[in-house]
Amino acid sequence: MEVRELICIRCPLGCPLTVRIEGDQVGVTGNSCGRGEEYGKKEVLSPTRVVTSSVRVLGGDLEMVPVKTKQDIPKDKIFACMEEIRKLEVSAPVSIGDVIIPDCAGTGVSIVATRNVEKV
Repeated sequence: MEVRELICIRCPLGCPLTVRIEGDQVGVTGNSCGRGEEYGKKEVLSPTRVVTSSVRVLGGDLEMVPVKTKQDIPKDKIFACMEEIRKLEVSAPVSIGDVIIPDCAGTGVSIVATRNVEKV
């Protein structure tokens, strides 16, 4: 049996979780709500993260625009996603929600702008 200790990040309580994995059975204890159980299972079986970064802007009132994945991506795809973001430049104007990369690193998840950048 494998045992992992985690801190739940699904709500402000930050419950200390104990996740026990035995074969295909996963048990979670220490959670105060159902979201903690869901988080514990997901974190040990298929961890995902939202990626945030920034992209260079050409001809804008800001040099960079903050971006993020539209939803979480598999944790093992973070570096591939960051590599694609790092290579990119966009032209102003940029609006919140603009899709900067439609399918980042083959995840099926878009990279979107999280701030407006005006053209100068």
